[in-house]
Amino acid sequence: MKPEIKKSNLIQLFHASRPKFLVAGVAPVLVGSCLGYATVGSFNWPLFILAMLAIMAIHSSANLSNDYFDHLSGNDWANDNPTPFSGGSRYIQKGILSPKAMLLAALVALAFGSALGVVIILLTQSVFILILGILGMFGGFFYTAPPLKLGYRYIGEIIIALLFGLLPVYGSYYLQTGLIDAVPLLPGCVVGILIFLVIFINEFPDLKADAAVDKRTLVVHFGVPASAWIYRSALIASFLIAAAAMLIYSSMFFAGLLYLITLPLAVLAIKSANKKDLTTPGQYRASRITVLFHAVGSLALTLGFIITALRNPPL
Repeated sequence: MKPEIKKSNLIQLFHASRPKFLVAGVAPVLVGSCLGYATVGSFNWPLFILAMLAIMAIHSSANLSNDYFDHLSGNDWANDNPTPFSGGSRYIQKGILSPKAMLLAALVALAFGSALGVVIILLTQSVFILILGILGMFGGFFYTAPPLKLGYRYIGEIIIALLFGLLPVYGSYYLQTGLIDAVPLLPGCVVGILIFLVIFINEFPDLKADAAVDKRTLVVHFGVPASAWIYRSALIASFLIAAAAMLIYSSMFFAGLLYLITLPLAVLAIKSANKKDLTTPGQYRASRITVLFHAVGSLALTLGFIITALRNPPL
Protein backbone atom coordinates (compact mmCIF):
# COMPACT_ATOMS: atom_id res chain seq x y z
CA MET A 1 0.00 0.00 0.00
CA LYS A 2 1.39 3.40 -0.93
CA PRO A 3 1.93 5.87 1.92
CA GLU A 4 0.34 8.81 0.12
CA ILE A 5 -2.85 10.15 1.63
CA LYS A 6 -5.42 9.80 -1.14
CA LYS A 7 -8.82 11.48 -1.20
CA SER A 8 -10.43 8.12 -0.47
CA ASN A 9 -8.33 7.88 2.70
CA LEU A 10 -9.08 11.32 4.13
CA ILE A 11 -12.32 10.25 5.77
CA GLN A 12 -10.60 7.19 7.21
CA LEU A 13 -7.80 9.37 8.58
CA PHE A 14 -10.38 11.67 10.13
CA HIS A 15 -11.98 8.73 11.91
CA ALA A 16 -8.57 7.33 12.86
CA SER A 17 -7.87 10.56 14.72
CA ARG A 18 -10.81 9.57 16.97
CA PRO A 19 -12.68 12.90 16.85
CA LYS A 20 -15.31 11.76 19.35
CA PHE A 21 -12.59 11.71 22.00
CA LEU A 22 -11.42 15.26 21.31
CA VAL A 23 -13.60 16.33 24.23
CA ALA A 24 -10.49 15.52 26.30
CA GLY A 25 -8.86 18.59 24.76
CA VAL A 26 -11.97 20.72 24.48
CA ALA A 27 -12.90 20.33 28.16
CA PRO A 28 -9.87 22.01 29.78
CA VAL A 29 -10.00 24.92 27.33
CA LEU A 30 -13.68 25.46 28.15
CA VAL A 31 -13.07 25.26 31.88
CA GLY A 32 -10.04 27.55 31.87
CA SER A 33 -11.58 30.09 29.50
CA CYS A 34 -14.82 30.33 31.47
CA LEU A 35 -12.89 30.60 34.73
CA GLY A 36 -11.08 33.53 33.15
CA TYR A 37 -14.43 35.00 32.12
CA ALA A 38 -15.69 34.68 35.70
CA THR A 39 -12.51 36.33 36.98
CA VAL A 40 -12.29 39.43 34.75
CA GLY A 41 -15.84 39.67 33.36
CA SER A 42 -14.84 39.71 29.69
CA PHE A 43 -14.26 37.02 27.08
CA ASN A 44 -11.74 37.04 24.23
CA TRP A 45 -13.42 35.00 21.51
CA PRO A 46 -10.56 35.03 18.96
CA LEU A 47 -8.04 33.65 21.47
CA PHE A 48 -10.59 31.11 22.71
CA ILE A 49 -11.27 29.81 19.20
CA LEU A 50 -7.57 29.67 18.34
CA ALA A 51 -6.80 27.79 21.57
CA MET A 52 -9.64 25.35 20.95
CA LEU A 53 -8.53 24.61 17.38
CA ALA A 54 -4.88 24.30 18.41
CA ILE A 55 -5.48 21.76 21.17
CA MET A 56 -7.85 19.75 18.95
CA ALA A 57 -5.18 19.59 16.23
CA ILE A 58 -2.46 18.59 18.67
CA HIS A 59 -4.75 16.01 20.27
CA SER A 60 -5.56 14.55 16.85
CA SER A 61 -1.85 14.39 16.10
CA ALA A 62 -1.22 12.58 19.37
CA ASN A 63 -3.94 10.02 18.63
CA LEU A 64 -2.55 9.32 15.16
CA SER A 65 1.08 9.17 16.25
CA ASN A 66 0.19 6.91 19.16
CA ASP A 67 -1.40 4.48 16.71
CA TYR A 68 1.75 4.57 14.59
CA PHE A 69 4.23 4.05 17.43
CA ASP A 70 2.06 1.46 19.21
CA HIS A 71 2.09 -0.36 15.87
CA LEU A 72 5.90 -0.25 15.79
CA SER A 73 6.22 -1.43 19.39
CA GLY A 74 3.80 -4.29 18.75
CA ASN A 75 1.49 -3.04 21.49
CA ASP A 76 -1.66 -2.78 19.38
CA TRP A 77 -0.83 -6.03 17.56
CA ALA A 78 -0.58 -7.84 20.90
CA ASN A 79 -3.96 -6.50 22.03
CA ASP A 80 -6.65 -9.16 21.66
CA ASN A 81 -9.12 -7.22 23.83
CA PRO A 82 -9.67 -3.86 22.09
CA THR A 83 -12.71 -1.83 23.11
CA PRO A 84 -14.33 1.32 21.71
CA PHE A 85 -12.27 3.24 24.28
CA SER A 86 -8.91 1.45 24.23
CA GLY A 87 -6.54 -0.51 22.02
CA GLY A 88 -6.10 2.22 19.40
CA SER A 89 -8.16 2.87 16.29
CA ARG A 90 -7.10 -0.54 14.79
CA TYR A 91 -6.93 1.06 11.34
CA ILE A 92 -3.36 -0.17 10.81
CA GLN A 93 -4.14 -3.63 12.17
CA LYS A 94 -7.16 -3.94 9.87
CA GLY A 95 -5.18 -2.79 6.83
CA ILE A 96 -7.40 0.24 6.31
CA LEU A 97 -4.50 2.72 6.50
CA SER A 98 -0.77 2.28 6.05
CA PRO A 99 1.55 3.12 8.96
CA LYS A 100 3.29 5.81 6.90
CA ALA A 101 -0.02 7.46 6.02
CA MET A 102 -0.90 7.48 9.72
CA LEU A 103 2.43 9.09 10.64
CA LEU A 104 2.16 11.66 7.84
CA ALA A 105 -1.31 12.66 9.00
CA ALA A 106 -0.02 12.97 12.57
CA LEU A 107 2.76 15.31 11.45
CA VAL A 108 0.35 17.41 9.37
CA ALA A 109 -2.00 17.79 12.34
CA LEU A 110 0.94 18.66 14.58
CA ALA A 111 2.16 21.28 12.10
CA PHE A 112 -1.33 22.82 11.91
CA GLY A 113 -1.61 22.94 15.69
CA SER A 114 1.86 24.46 15.91
CA ALA A 115 0.96 27.13 13.36
CA LEU A 116 -2.10 28.08 15.40
CA GLY A 117 0.11 28.21 18.48
CA VAL A 118 2.46 30.60 16.72
CA VAL A 119 -0.49 32.88 15.92
CA ILE A 120 -1.53 32.85 19.59
CA ILE A 121 2.02 33.67 20.68
CA LEU A 122 2.26 36.54 18.19
CA LEU A 123 -1.06 37.95 19.39
CA THR A 124 -0.22 37.68 23.09
CA GLN A 125 3.56 38.22 22.96
CA SER A 126 3.68 35.70 25.80
CA VAL A 127 6.70 33.55 26.68
CA PHE A 128 4.44 31.72 29.14
CA ILE A 129 2.14 30.53 26.35
CA LEU A 130 5.19 29.58 24.27
CA ILE A 131 6.42 27.33 27.08
CA LEU A 132 3.00 25.73 27.56
CA GLY A 133 2.68 25.14 23.82
CA ILE A 134 6.07 23.47 23.55
CA LEU A 135 5.28 21.24 26.52
CA GLY A 136 1.95 20.25 24.98
CA MET A 137 3.35 19.36 21.56
CA PHE A 138 6.41 17.66 23.01
CA GLY A 139 4.45 15.59 25.52
CA GLY A 140 1.71 14.58 23.09
CA PHE A 141 4.07 13.35 20.39
CA PHE A 142 6.57 11.64 22.66
CA TYR A 143 3.87 9.94 24.72
CA THR A 144 4.55 6.82 22.64
CA ALA A 145 7.32 8.01 20.29
CA PRO A 146 10.91 6.96 20.97
CA PRO A 147 13.27 7.70 22.53
CA LEU A 148 11.17 9.00 25.44
CA LYS A 149 8.01 6.85 25.14
CA LEU A 150 6.57 8.59 28.19
CA GLY A 151 3.52 6.35 28.28
CA TYR A 152 5.77 3.32 28.73
CA ARG A 153 7.56 4.57 31.86
CA TYR A 154 5.06 4.68 34.77
CA ILE A 155 4.47 8.41 34.23
CA GLY A 156 2.15 8.34 31.22
CA GLU A 157 -0.99 8.88 33.27
CA ILE A 158 0.50 11.89 35.07
CA ILE A 159 1.71 13.34 31.77
CA ILE A 160 -1.82 13.12 30.35
CA ALA A 161 -3.26 14.71 33.51
CA LEU A 162 -0.93 17.66 32.93
CA LEU A 163 -1.32 17.91 29.14
CA PHE A 164 -5.12 17.60 29.15
CA GLY A 165 -5.81 18.99 32.60
CA LEU A 166 -3.77 21.49 34.55
CA LEU A 167 -1.70 23.03 31.73
CA PRO A 168 -4.50 23.83 29.23
CA VAL A 169 -6.81 25.01 32.01
CA TYR A 170 -4.10 27.38 33.20
CA GLY A 171 -3.15 28.43 29.67
CA SER A 172 -6.74 29.15 28.68
CA TYR A 173 -7.29 31.11 31.89
CA TYR A 174 -4.17 33.14 31.12
CA LEU A 175 -5.35 33.90 27.58
CA GLN A 176 -8.55 35.40 28.98
CA THR A 177 -7.03 37.27 31.93
CA GLY A 178 -3.32 37.82 31.32
CA LEU A 179 -2.82 36.72 34.93
CA ILE A 180 -0.38 34.21 36.38
CA ASP A 181 -1.75 33.34 39.81
CA ALA A 182 -3.06 30.44 41.88
CA VAL A 183 -6.72 30.72 40.82
CA PRO A 184 -6.70 28.03 38.06
CA LEU A 185 -4.69 25.47 40.03
CA LEU A 186 -7.54 23.72 41.85
CA PRO A 187 -9.98 23.49 38.91
CA GLY A 188 -7.01 22.49 36.75
CA CYS A 189 -6.29 19.65 39.16
CA VAL A 190 -9.93 18.52 39.04
CA VAL A 191 -9.90 18.38 35.23
CA GLY A 192 -6.51 16.66 35.38
CA ILE A 193 -7.92 13.97 37.65
CA LEU A 194 -10.90 13.50 35.33
CA ILE A 195 -8.71 12.76 32.31
CA PHE A 196 -6.37 10.69 34.50
CA LEU A 197 -9.37 8.52 35.36
CA VAL A 198 -10.22 8.10 31.67
CA ILE A 199 -6.68 7.03 30.74
CA PHE A 200 -6.33 4.87 33.84
CA ILE A 201 -9.59 2.94 33.49
CA ASN A 202 -8.82 2.20 29.84
CA GLU A 203 -5.55 0.54 30.82
CA PHE A 204 -7.40 -2.40 32.37
CA PRO A 205 -8.53 -3.93 29.04
CA ASP A 206 -5.00 -3.34 27.69
CA LEU A 207 -3.27 -4.95 30.67
CA LYS A 208 -2.19 -8.15 28.92
CA ALA A 209 -0.95 -6.40 25.76
CA ASP A 210 0.85 -3.67 27.71
CA ALA A 211 2.67 -6.21 29.86
CA ALA A 212 3.66 -8.19 26.76
CA VAL A 213 5.56 -5.24 25.25
CA ASP A 214 6.88 -3.87 28.57
CA LYS A 215 4.57 -0.86 28.52
CA ARG A 216 4.85 0.04 32.18
CA THR A 217 1.50 1.59 32.99
CA LEU A 218 0.30 1.97 36.56
CA VAL A 219 -2.15 -0.89 36.08
CA VAL A 220 0.66 -3.16 34.89
CA HIS A 221 2.78 -2.12 37.87
CA PHE A 222 0.19 -2.31 40.64
CA GLY A 223 -2.15 -4.99 39.32
CA VAL A 224 -5.94 -4.95 39.14
CA PRO A 225 -7.02 -4.87 42.83
CA ALA A 226 -4.66 -2.05 43.87
CA SER A 227 -5.33 -0.12 40.66
CA ALA A 228 -9.08 -0.28 41.30
CA TRP A 229 -8.46 1.40 44.65
CA ILE A 230 -6.27 4.03 43.00
CA TYR A 231 -9.14 4.77 40.62
CA ARG A 232 -11.65 5.16 43.44
CA SER A 233 -9.27 7.28 45.53
CA ALA A 234 -8.51 9.64 42.64
CA LEU A 235 -12.21 10.07 41.90
CA ILE A 236 -12.94 10.92 45.54
CA ALA A 237 -9.98 13.33 45.56
CA SER A 238 -11.55 15.30 42.72
CA PHE A 239 -14.58 16.03 44.91
CA LEU A 240 -12.43 17.04 47.86
CA ILE A 241 -10.49 19.46 45.65
CA ALA A 242 -13.73 20.89 44.22
CA ALA A 243 -15.08 21.39 47.74
CA ALA A 244 -11.85 23.11 48.80
CA ALA A 245 -12.06 25.40 45.77
CA MET A 246 -15.58 26.42 46.80
CA LEU A 247 -14.37 27.42 50.24
CA ILE A 248 -11.23 29.25 49.10
CA TYR A 249 -12.48 31.15 46.04
CA SER A 250 -15.88 32.82 45.76
CA SER A 251 -15.58 32.64 41.96
CA MET A 252 -15.62 28.85 42.20
CA PHE A 253 -18.71 28.42 44.39
CA PHE A 254 -21.17 27.59 41.63
CA ALA A 255 -18.63 25.51 39.69
CA GLY A 256 -17.85 23.48 42.79
CA LEU A 257 -21.53 23.15 43.66
CA LEU A 258 -22.47 21.84 40.22
CA TYR A 259 -19.52 19.46 40.31
CA LEU A 260 -20.66 18.07 43.66
CA ILE A 261 -24.10 17.44 42.15
CA THR A 262 -22.46 14.89 39.82
CA LEU A 263 -21.79 12.69 42.87
CA PRO A 264 -24.42 10.05 41.89
CA LEU A 265 -22.60 9.47 38.60
CA ALA A 266 -19.34 9.19 40.53
CA VAL A 267 -20.87 6.54 42.77
CA LEU A 268 -21.91 4.60 39.67
CA ALA A 269 -18.34 4.89 38.37
CA ILE A 270 -16.93 3.59 41.64
CA LYS A 271 -19.31 0.63 41.60
CA SER A 272 -18.31 -0.20 38.03
CA ALA A 273 -14.62 -0.32 38.99
CA ASN A 274 -14.81 -3.82 40.42
CA LYS A 275 -12.50 -6.75 39.75
CA LYS A 276 -15.10 -8.76 37.82
CA ASP A 277 -15.93 -5.99 35.35
CA LEU A 278 -12.33 -4.84 35.03
CA THR A 279 -11.02 -8.30 34.18
CA THR A 280 -13.83 -9.59 31.94
CA PRO A 281 -12.79 -9.56 28.25
CA GLY A 282 -15.05 -7.35 26.15
CA GLN A 283 -16.43 -5.57 29.21
CA TYR A 284 -16.02 -1.80 29.14
CA ARG A 285 -18.86 -0.50 31.30
CA ALA A 286 -16.41 1.24 33.63
CA SER A 287 -14.71 2.93 30.67
CA ARG A 288 -18.02 4.17 29.29
CA ILE A 289 -19.13 5.59 32.65
CA THR A 290 -15.74 7.24 33.25
CA VAL A 291 -15.73 8.93 29.86
CA LEU A 292 -19.25 10.20 30.58
CA PHE A 293 -18.18 11.42 34.02
CA HIS A 294 -15.26 13.32 32.50
CA ALA A 295 -17.61 15.12 30.11
CA VAL A 296 -20.32 15.81 32.71
CA GLY A 297 -17.85 16.92 35.37
CA SER A 298 -16.07 19.29 32.98
CA LEU A 299 -19.40 20.69 31.80
CA ALA A 300 -20.48 21.24 35.41
CA LEU A 301 -17.37 23.31 36.10
CA THR A 302 -17.83 25.27 32.87
CA LEU A 303 -21.47 26.10 33.57
CA GLY A 304 -20.60 27.07 37.13
CA PHE A 305 -18.05 29.61 35.95
CA ILE A 306 -20.47 30.99 33.37
CA ILE A 307 -23.12 31.46 36.09
CA THR A 308 -20.56 33.28 38.23
CA ALA A 309 -19.62 35.57 35.34
CA LEU A 310 -23.25 36.41 34.55
CA ARG A 311 -24.06 37.12 38.20
CA ASN A 312 -21.10 39.48 38.48
CA PRO A 313 -21.01 41.55 35.27
CA PRO A 314 -18.14 44.02 34.81
CA LEU A 315 -18.78 47.56 36.02
